[in-house]
Amino acid sequence: MSSVPPAEPVWLAQYRKLARLWARGGANRHDAEDAAQDAALRCLERAGSALEDPSAYLRRSVANRLVSLHRAQRVRQAQALHELAEPEHPAAASAEAHYQARQLAERLTDALCELPPACQEAFRLRRFDGLSNGEIAERLGVSRNMVERHMMRAMRYLHDRMGS
Repeated sequence: MSSVPPAEPVWLAQYRKLARLWARGGANRHDAEDAAQDAALRCLERAGSALEDPSAYLRRSVANRLVSLHRAQRVRQAQALHELAEPEHPAAASAEAHYQARQLAERLTDALCELPPACQEAFRLRRFDGLSNGEIAERLGVSRNMVERHMMRAMRYLHDRMGS
């Protein structure tokens, strides 16, 4: 009597295909794999609710995730002050502007100190050290998804605390 192996879940059957497809399309291989993994996780989390077309859901989820990653990378790309030509340097601020900036920095520091240590560290590594979510995840020993959650929590809290 031969037993038939159980059918492979849709997300598993599509995982390698999606990661390869997006990596071949120009996305970083690791980002493509992360996006496919995130989409598969969301698919598993929705196991109780029926998806009309799981393959289409996975493809769209991976595409959306890669677009988000691309946008985040574009925002991070900034030009250093020493790379600007002299006329493009910002003008010196007035004493009042320095005072306001110092006050804002103190309020920001106070607000950051109110966050949990993991959120503080993720925010510092991202905003001050310029590390990517993947680099932060490696350094903190957590998943990239957890880094994103820490950043969202920190940004939401700072927005509320600082009055946008």
